[in-house]
Amino acid sequence: MIDGYGRVVDYIRISVTDRCNLRCVYCMPQEGVQSVCHEEILRYDEIVRLAGVFASLGVRKIKLTGGEPLVRKGVPSLAAELNELPGIEQVTLTTNGIGLKEQLPALAAAGIGGINLSLDTLNPEVFERITRRPAFQQVMEGLEAALGYPEIPLKVNCVPMNVEGQNVTELAEFARRYPIHVRYIEMMPIGLGKQFGFRSEAEILAELETRYGPCRPFDGTLGNGPGRYVSFEGFAGKIGFISAISHKFCERCNRVRLTSQGFLKTCLQYERGADLKSLLRGGASDGEIRAAVEAAIRAKPASHQFLQRQDAEEDKETHTMSQIGG
Repeated sequence: MIDGYGRVVDYIRISVTDRCNLRCVYCMPQEGVQSVCHEEILRYDEIVRLAGVFASLGVRKIKLTGGEPLVRKGVPSLAAELNELPGIEQVTLTTNGIGLKEQLPALAAAGIGGINLSLDTLNPEVFERITRRPAFQQVMEGLEAALGYPEIPLKVNCVPMNVEGQNVTELAEFARRYPIHVRYIEMMPIGLGKQFGFRSEAEILAELETRYGPCRPFDGTLGNGPGRYVSFEGFAGKIGFISAISHKFCERCNRVRLTSQGFLKTCLQYERGADLKSLLRGGASDGEIRAAVEAAIRAKPASHQFLQRQDAEEDKETHTMSQIGG
């Protein structure tokens, strides 16, 4: 698909649930959010049908997200179905890692093409402060289990925060010791994330170079999104940065999002897109759904404006990241 600014959109992040078994301070309030009733969430057959439409328009890569996708039963089976769709080249997964150890065999059998594991600290006490759950050991067991599947590329995603005790540079040890790519993601001013400052790519990179010596840019492609990568001497993996604030990458954005309730979201900042669930359940044909998708993609905004005066109140995103889909 080509949007109104000539960008090729070939990647979609599909949220399968708004539920999560953590309560990360920048993602969900401590009491959680009001869960959507089961009937309002897209069924797997509906997701597969929509994915077929996306594939017919040029989408080649799918990321399954949540909430936490592995809290919904049958995600490996869904991944297997999506992998069978003509045109789909890769189906990957993002997870907090809590259910990963148990589901890895089924995910591998389904042909999962990569796993992104979210982990913001290696300090169990800080982990519990950030996530509000004592689940650090389960996450580490999931990460260790994933290392037993070298055919599945593994990335660790960290959101640096101004939280006491969060030593983000120690996560780089995973990339030094193992073929894991560790990525630092700047805090996005979405939902509860607006309450937190972000630590910039330059700041984190300076700390890493103090610890490991000078890096060199990596010009290859690692994954489907906008990550920038560097190499450090002696590292088995790479260090990456997703820096939507300090290194705005909207001019090469290739992604859209489908929420768990079937809304096609074309930019993270804005509540713009298309209600595909209503079309699905209203009896629309694939052709009608395809036309709605094409219209939404053509109207995809040129860029976010997080650092500028924002648009009208009704146009700004009001949902949390768990409700949008990470």
